[in-house]
Amino acid sequence: MKKILILLAAVIVIVVFKSMQTQNKAEFKFDKETHDFGQIPQGTPVSAEFTFTNTGSEPLIISSIETSCDCIMTKFTREPILEGGKGIITITYDAALPQAGFTKAVRVKSNARTPIKVLYVKGEVRSAG
Repeated sequence: MKKILILLAAVIVIVVFKSMQTQNKAEFKFDKETHDFGQIPQGTPVSAEFTFTNTGSEPLIISSIETSCDCIMTKFTREPILEGGKGIITITYDAALPQAGFTKAVRVKSNARTPIKVLYVKGEVRSAG
């Protein structure tokens, strides 16, 4: 019985320790995760800024950003964002072709507790004519 209690105590200590490690990681808190451009004239690139705060206790580092098509370009804060610090991801959509409606995803990879965050831009491209 004593061995079982010691083993149970050891398991509890390990679980609590792992939980504390997860809580100390960096973490995103975005002001918004989707931006609707509404109606866009064809041939007019449009941009949206996604502002975020590091709500974790470790520096937040964005390692890469992947887009769902070549029609999306991104710029982002490349230096580590300290606890409580803010960063910006700018997403630019090239409205070259008319589209009745679009929704594009942008995957942000980082060292955060949630290592992949997905942001969205959407809208409608009106024909230039």
